[in-house]
Amino acid sequence: MNTFNTFNLPHFILQSLERLNITTPTPIQALAIPPAMEGKDILGTAQTGTGKTIAYLLPLITQLTKSGCGKALVLAPTRELAIQVKDALVNLLGHKSSLNYALLIGGDPIGKQFIQLKRPVKLVIGTPGRVMDHLERRTLHLDDVQALVLDETDRMLDLGFSEQLDEIRKHLPDSRQTLMFSATMPNNIIRLANKYLKDPQRLSVGSTTQAVPQIKQDIIHTAEENKLSHLLQELEKREGSVIVFVKTKRGADKLAYKLREQNHTVEAIHGDLQQRKRERVMRDFRNCKHRIMVATDVAARGLDVPHIRHVVNYDLPQCPEDYIHRIGRTGRAGAEGEAISLISPSEAHLWRLICRLMTKGEGDGNGESRERENLSFRAQRKRLRPFQSKGAYFKKKTDKPFPSREKKGFPGSFKRKAKIAQV
Repeated sequence: MNTFNTFNLPHFILQSLERLNITTPTPIQALAIPPAMEGKDILGTAQTGTGKTIAYLLPLITQLTKSGCGKALVLAPTRELAIQVKDALVNLLGHKSSLNYALLIGGDPIGKQFIQLKRPVKLVIGTPGRVMDHLERRTLHLDDVQALVLDETDRMLDLGFSEQLDEIRKHLPDSRQTLMFSATMPNNIIRLANKYLKDPQRLSVGSTTQAVPQIKQDIIHTAEENKLSHLLQELEKREGSVIVFVKTKRGADKLAYKLREQNHTVEAIHGDLQQRKRERVMRDFRNCKHRIMVATDVAARGLDVPHIRHVVNYDLPQCPEDYIHRIGRTGRAGAEGEAISLISPSEAHLWRLICRLMTKGEGDGNGESRERENLSFRAQRKRLRPFQSKGAYFKKKTDKPFPSREKKGFPGSFKRKAKIAQV
């Protein structure tokens, strides 16, 4: 059996791990720590709640402590995840470490970050937007970065961050080490990742298209207007902390208000909240001051709150991979959890995408029915091409199809041509 003693870690880290009651490395930690300590690039995937943060923090701390020069940069897609990485770092360093760090996130007072960066910082944790801000202000220099970490790589390399990452990469030395970790890794993201990596170690533990088996998943097919009543029923018969995911920021506030009217202790978290309030909501939820947290996908990734017993998808995610991340907020570190999804008729296509992702690559002995389902899915996608989809939606709402050009004609260019011909 592997232990952390076999990784040649500094003594203070081993003491911190013992104090945190972390005794045995998880499979992804056992695979990732040795090559990361050797300075190799890594592209790692493992299911949610399996300790990926510690898998890259331990090698970073060890290298920075031994080298005495250079720094490391950890980039995360959300403020909450960046704060969580910082908290994990503080726990591992203990109180006697001289390794300085800086937390650079949006919504946080930038003056406080200026003070942090005036010190000889060894590890920078941040979100891409605020890191770019400091680079433009020339308060942050990355020419001595020895290691780059992209946490939740699939989200980081998505369209929302790819341009910012390309700009940040211009400030990094080519000789750096790059570590990438995520719970899901679609093929298109793997192709994008290759431009950051050099001869990487590809590490994979468990399924990247399924949640951990400790999570029991249920679904309820219902009309949109009946979702609230179903949610209230589920909350009444379940015990423990609950996180409810919705699609929009406004929807989060609205649902939280309705639940408070039913005497539930609840707070909402989303991207429009000021950073101080977001931190307060998360702190209160961790300390069990309210049982329910209604959240957008800002809380879908990386959030580690061990006492979350239930995840409710009030609205299905728009991206199938986000379903894996959402329900992964429960059932962490071997604990049991439950996830329930409320599916309206308008979300049926989203649920089919999720099912297709989660059954990907599995042989169930029912290939014929699965092929029929895939053909049906492809046919549906074909029907929903841009021009035809408008006609389909228009017909659904008004029971009148779009007028045909051949039957009725259009007044624009045809009439102008007729007038020109007469002249």
